Amino acid sequence: MNTLDPVTRHHIDQAAERLGEEFAGVFSKETIARYMQESEELLGEGRLTVFVPVLVHRFARERLKALAQAEGRLTKEQPEILFVCVQNAGRSQMAAGLVKLRSAGKVHVRSAGSTPASEVNPAVIEAMTEIGVDMSEEFPKPLTDEVVRAADVVIAMGCGDACPIYPGKRYEDWELEDPDGKELETIRRIRDEIDERVQRLVSELIDT
Repeated sequence: MNTLDPVTRHHIDQAAERLGEEFAGVFSKETIARYMQESEELLGEGRLTVFVPVLVHRFARERLKALAQAEGRLTKEQPEILFVCVQNAGRSQMAAGLVKLRSAGKVHVRSAGSTPASEVNPAVIEAMTEIGVDMSEEFPKPLTDEVVRAADVVIAMGCGDACPIYPGKRYEDWELEDPDGKELETIRRIRDEIDERVQRLVSELIDT
């Protein structure tokens, strides 16, 4: 983006170089540069902070990894779940954090939003911290095609028809109350309901 200062731009260029080293032999430098630029644009000018190089790097890296998995360039060693809601600031973030907790690293998870918010709901972060899930470094991410293609299971949480449909994937629609604007007690109840569903899903995926 033209609004970035030279120092921030330099850090983003360095991040692109690190991705080039990581994905050497998988993607060309041109593809990596395009994904960095797209990821920067998708995160949006309103989301720009001093941490923008870190966020762009993390977002682009996840997208490139998903693309490599979807195209068979990288072997997928674990089942993959994608949670999608509107803002990627509450339900889908809680679900992703709970999968990490309950699967003990045996299931890989991503989350995204059809219209992502600027930050994760602070009350959601608090409710998750209570059960030992640190979400302080999480941030809302836009829904992109390659993360859907890489997923084995796609869980929609009130995002309507925003999620593209690909054959051979398991799709579910979890009807859950939106924690946005709710008190902590309500968010805890939503968290626990998500936790019950996550534990069943993780058990199914690990046992198959």
